[in-house]
Amino acid sequence: MRRLTVLGSCGAWPEPGRACAGYLLEYDGFRGLLDLGYAALPRLLRYCPDGQVDAIFVTHCHPDHCVDVSGLARVRQDEVPDAPPIPLYAAPGVVDVLQAIEPQPHPGEVFDVQELGPAEVGPFRMTAIRLPHGVPNLGVRLEAPDLVVAYTGDSGPSENLSGLADGADLYIADATLQGVAPQRRSRSVMTATEAAMSAAGAKRLLLTHFWPRSDRSAAAGEAAAVFDGEIITADEDLVIDLA
Repeated sequence: MRRLTVLGSCGAWPEPGRACAGYLLEYDGFRGLLDLGYAALPRLLRYCPDGQVDAIFVTHCHPDHCVDVSGLARVRQDEVPDAPPIPLYAAPGVVDVLQAIEPQPHPGEVFDVQELGPAEVGPFRMTAIRLPHGVPNLGVRLEAPDLVVAYTGDSGPSENLSGLADGADLYIADATLQGVAPQRRSRSVMTATEAAMSAAGAKRLLLTHFWPRSDRSAAAGEAAAVFDGEIITADEDLVIDLA
């Protein structure tokens, strides 16, 4: 089974019935978790009742991307206290946030904490690419022999995105804003159009991290004006076949 399940698609805070960033990647028995923000944990537990995944990748320390990892630590401590720690590949600052939220258990007691950087993780070769955001944010690229999945986390426009997306079978991109891009020297998030422009070289584009009350169909329309491949808008419990 090779699929990606959207656990949460909102940026900043979750709309009613939705959750913030979270994606469950399954590949021939391997289960990897990309971010776990507000309200994403209950959805994860539908698919993984004891919170068992093989690896967790957290792109940055903002709570809409990492706060429910703290809840997952409690699940693991209370439900499966003798289980081996889950590898947690974390960007700078993530563990500090988790420890501040809940010092007991310390994240290092439940997870095998490692830097988010080059590594062999299950069937994947992982690379991480620094992208512009208000805090250190690392885009994640996971490459197996016949599948490439790339994820921006949160990112402003950057030349580094082309390397992240190139050749990806599925490119998961921050599309927080809609319409005309704000005129600032630097930004920490993208428009749907910018996300689509950065997707050049990818086969499929998954737009996500929508600001609450965003018109998602409008975002898809904006992206379609500049990207010729398949465009998908993230929705909670959406399952994308990766076979």
